[in-house]
Amino acid sequence: MTAPAAGRGIGIGERLAEETTTFGFPRDTFRILHVSTGNVCRSPITERLTRHFVAERLGVLGGGLIVESAGTWGHEGAPMEANAETVLAEFGADASGFMGRELLDEHVIRADLVLTATRDHRAQVISMGHSAGLRTFTLKEFTRLVRAIDPATLPPLEEGLVMRARALVRAAAALRGWLLAPTAEADEVYDPYGAPLPFFRSIGDEIRDALDPVVTALTGVPARM
Repeated sequence: MTAPAAGRGIGIGERLAEETTTFGFPRDTFRILHVSTGNVCRSPITERLTRHFVAERLGVLGGGLIVESAGTWGHEGAPMEANAETVLAEFGADASGFMGRELLDEHVIRADLVLTATRDHRAQVISMGHSAGLRTFTLKEFTRLVRAIDPATLPPLEEGLVMRARALVRAAAALRGWLLAPTAEADEVYDPYGAPLPFFRSIGDEIRDALDPVVTALTGVPARM
């Protein structure tokens, strides 16, 4: 067995398939779903930081990108934890209007990319079915795979953020199994629920560090210094 070419994106023929959903319908959006347990700490931080970092790079959150979150034991309708709001404010991200959601089948069905806080969450999403396996990763796992992808193999942003994002997920899925985590814990973002603000800040920093290469790969624009 030969490993896939490091960082391979998609070819011209594959791009035609990328223009439709799994069921063959045209699609001009790309939906990222962040998943944690209660949807009041980690996944709200990850959702809002993703939106913030994309908008920082592109000047606006758009291009067909939709970013949302849910929890495997989601606190339906609940606000995010106050410490999560504080962490987002310190990053300059908008925490307003957030309401927790319980993870439903329809969320997984609609998602083009599912990023989970832990391996347990990943397993729970995949166990729901809906062919979710090839588009569900832990956040840190996806970061590791994305770092190995040559940006030159991805469609340029001029062809659309949606096209580039789909190619990125396909390339990451092709590398899975070849780039393993050094330890199981390396793919985890631990739950800060009920913890003091300094621990929330450390989790926020972990999420920021994991998201940065992902958003750079999605947009083709590095973070501003």
